[in-house]
Amino acid sequence: MPDLQEGQSVEVQGSAATPYVLKNVGGVYSCSCPAWRNQSLPIDRRTCKHLRRLRGDAAEEARVGIDSATRFIRLPVTASETVKPPPLLLAETWDHETDVTGWAMSEKLDGVRAYWDGRQFLSRNGNRYHAPDWFVDGLPDVPLDGELWIGRKMFQRTVSIVRRQAGGDLWREVRFVVFDAPACPDEFETRLDFLADCLGQRQPPFVRLLEHDCCLSLGHLHAELARIERLGGEGLMLRRPGSKYESGRSPTLLKVKRFRDAEAVVVAYQAGFGRHRGRVGALVLRLPNGTRFYCGTGLSDAERSAPPPIGSVVTYRFQELTDAGLPRFPSFVRVRHDIPAQPTHMKRKELAPCPPLLPFDGSSSARDLPTSFGRSA
Repeated sequence: MPDLQEGQSVEVQGSAATPYVLKNVGGVYSCSCPAWRNQSLPIDRRTCKHLRRLRGDAAEEARVGIDSATRFIRLPVTASETVKPPPLLLAETWDHETDVTGWAMSEKLDGVRAYWDGRQFLSRNGNRYHAPDWFVDGLPDVPLDGELWIGRKMFQRTVSIVRRQAGGDLWREVRFVVFDAPACPDEFETRLDFLADCLGQRQPPFVRLLEHDCCLSLGHLHAELARIERLGGEGLMLRRPGSKYESGRSPTLLKVKRFRDAEAVVVAYQAGFGRHRGRVGALVLRLPNGTRFYCGTGLSDAERSAPPPIGSVVTYRFQELTDAGLPRFPSFVRVRHDIPAQPTHMKRKELAPCPPLLPFDGSSSARDLPTSFGRSA
């Protein structure tokens, strides 16, 4: 039987006028048909008739664990996969006015936030990441805050691996990059020293400590931001010296990006035209205050054929807010899998053309400071 190689996609004709898109991303097979999208199963456990037709029943049964006789998916019997959300420290956005000279500066990793509670990895929302035993071997039995990360511009690959219930050897691509010790009551610099000692003694092979440098000036900050962006990085994080770890958003932790980003809920789709006829032209997003706006930039062809579900929370990037409070030049970034879907009070449709809600908006002394913080692990 034919198969899809890593990163490959193919179109197949189904019952709809527009062909469905089958693809293999990081070993996770998907289909844009409603039957695959609407299953309440982990993405690596879903299948559909189009995938079975392409790969064969035996290959799909072996991949997702389907009993040939009962045709039901066998999921492992375990305790609840969701626990109380961990008390994470969350960042605010730098206002370009706060003097951050002397703050600890590090790259903002475009990975998956993970909280090690001493025995397992938890998402921001309290969902478990099923890391293999050999991956967590050597991790201490104290809480660690960090990022599951593969590399720059590898976010989707990272998500496809860590969200599986059985990632197996694919986890060898991932590193747990640690940047804080939530249970340590000391100031930030002391916590970094604690992490360096703790991880240095154990030397877990898939773990490393995130490097921090001291921000010497505003010019230094902009130069480092430009360097990280040239390398394909997302931005920078700044941590105020002497600050404590606290739960929730705090002005002691700031993120720095050339563009701002935020979250919104998908409430409808605008039908595409021209090259995108028959697919989604733009997402209709709703802000927390109820304002809606279009976001079409940033969507790939595959995402236009299989858009984020109605009710899902997505991250979008924008330049600034207009006088009307609309994001200027909004661009889709990704679906927030760590935030539950939100009620929209709208009937779910495979493609819901939306009447115009809002018009597009054209868019819609440094020598005395230390040069580094902590010690490398």
